[in-house]
Amino acid sequence: QVQLVESGGGLVQAGGSLRLSCAASGRIFSINAMGWYRQAPGKQRELVAALPSGGSTKYADSVKGRFVISRDNAKNTVYLQMNSLKPEDTADYYCNARIAPHKPLPVFDYWGQGTQITVSS
Repeated sequence: QVQLVESGGGLVQAGGSLRLSCAASGRIFSINAMGWYRQAPGKQRELVAALPSGGSTKYADSVKGRFVISRDNAKNTVYLQMNSLKPEDTADYYCNARIAPHKPLPVFDYWGQGTQITVSS
């Protein structure tokens, strides 16, 4: 069984920084991609940043230049460094990983429990 455990959320003033971490554990053959999504109250969940294995990063336009996604493959951990935070970044942030648990296929999507980020103005 695969688990994603997130940490690093909280309350921050506008202009501040936070760093999220998400560690994958359990039965893991390979991780194809890891990323972060967010969901604000009354809105749909949206992609914030994604980092495929061997591929290029992808960012939502709203966070480009402010957020940086990185990954430690040895630790099966993905990070999201969030700088210059704005009140509109307030949301629940979810870690996502596309993982093959037993062999190269099939691949499944796994989600973290979510961590809340509140940016005050």
